[in-house]
Amino acid sequence: MRLLANTLATGAMLVTLILTFGPISGAHLNPAVTLADASQGGLAWREVPGCLTAQIAGAFAGVAAHLMFGEAIFSASRHVRSGGAQLFSEFVATFGLLCVIWGCARLRSSAVPFAVGAYITGAYWFTASTSFANPAVTLARSASDTFAGIRPADAPGFIVAQLAGAAAATALFRWLVPSLPKDAEAVVVSHSSEQKAVYER
Repeated sequence: MRLLANTLATGAMLVTLILTFGPISGAHLNPAVTLADASQGGLAWREVPGCLTAQIAGAFAGVAAHLMFGEAIFSASRHVRSGGAQLFSEFVATFGLLCVIWGCARLRSSAVPFAVGAYITGAYWFTASTSFANPAVTLARSASDTFAGIRPADAPGFIVAQLAGAAAATALFRWLVPSLPKDAEAVVVSHSSEQKAVYER
């Protein structure tokens, strides 16, 4: 039941957050996605440090929100997630996530929020690691001694596997779609200057 509860909450909130913040920032909630997008010219490298900082800060703010349940705000996780199977799971989870994003963002940007939410919902169940697929989330969950947590010592391996998965998916789509850099600005969803202007009114 705990896994099911985590799955439904994560999938639903991903759709909601991407729809909410997509027109403002492209819904860059994941460092692996941000770095992959920047590598293809969709995001200026000068903007990357700010994005990464915001992503990590946001992830830890989410952990702090655990206070609403009367628990300690931060506590080092004791949930062991080590071994090759766990690391490969994170490679696969993040590889799949980037494939979904690169594949949908090109021609069906409006479908990305739902595709990402559905993918992560499914990936919870088909990966041994329950699909963290996000370095910021991995760091934050190391500060949460819960079912969803990860032991701090295991977090670096997860992050390396996630970044490798994102790089592999990006390389694959660069090969499949040589024009990929032209579509990179639409990742995660399109966030043109015209759309931003609407939100600033």
